[in-house]
Amino acid sequence: MSVGIPQLRAFVAVVDSGGFGAAADQLGVSQSAVSHAVAALERVAGRPVLTRHGRPAMTRFGEEILDHARTALASVAAITTLAADRDARLRGELTVAAPPTVCHGLLPELVLRWRAEYPEVAVSLFEGEDDEVAGWLEGGTADLAVLIDPPAVPTGSALVGSDRFHAVLRTDHPLAGEPVVDLADLVVDDDFLLSAGGCERQIQELHRQARVPFLPTHRVRQLSTLFAMVRSGVGVSVIPGLAAGMEGAGVVLVPLRQRLARTLVLTGPLHRPWHPAARALVEAALNRTTGTVAGSTVRGS
Repeated sequence: MSVGIPQLRAFVAVVDSGGFGAAADQLGVSQSAVSHAVAALERVAGRPVLTRHGRPAMTRFGEEILDHARTALASVAAITTLAADRDARLRGELTVAAPPTVCHGLLPELVLRWRAEYPEVAVSLFEGEDDEVAGWLEGGTADLAVLIDPPAVPTGSALVGSDRFHAVLRTDHPLAGEPVVDLADLVVDDDFLLSAGGCERQIQELHRQARVPFLPTHRVRQLSTLFAMVRSGVGVSVIPGLAAGMEGAGVVLVPLRQRLARTLVLTGPLHRPWHPAARALVEAALNRTTGTVAGSTVRGS
């Protein structure tokens, strides 16, 4: 016996839906069929993939094979789509992952463009921190992702933006009205709040350029919390410019004099095949950019 696609599909459906009954509804089969398929997978594997006491939960082995199961199902879906339609690259369901600031400042425009150019491609967004996004892409949870300063990307990836860093200040801060702020002046009298969502490496480099020690007083993961702390007078911070519009009343973003920028790259996975429709979405993104990544020609204004 060997592992079959129906077995993997049943296993993933139970994990995603939270139960055998819900998985049966999702797949359009009986609950008994789902239970039999998961049991068959366990017989082939020689060990359980789910616990069945109350709400099903993955065993350690189940956790180990989940990403592989998702990748196998994504590959089968891609093959099925290609076999059914020679223009299949313009159809399908894709998940795009990106950090919060990119989801806020960049992806709305791209999603509107994709919807207009490829109405038969349904796009879902996953928002996560930088390391989570990269993991989702390689693990098969996401089909495309916007990566920040990636060390390596496949040929055909799209440079979709370059994002400068800004100081985050209360509106009554002495530097709030300046056209630019030097980081050395920013940290003289105020506690520094570090956005811990994935930009620490770049912010450390900004401190090196400004020749000031990197001594964050607080590490804050959620941007909403960081803005609330700045608004309350706890301290100041530095964040990417794409966050503009998220800060709310009482807080301003001012460009830094230090000119370090993040590179934003839209790409498919590095170590597995791309979904057939993914390249169409990247092509649409290329039409609005001005750079080149991994040998791809990037056109546009």
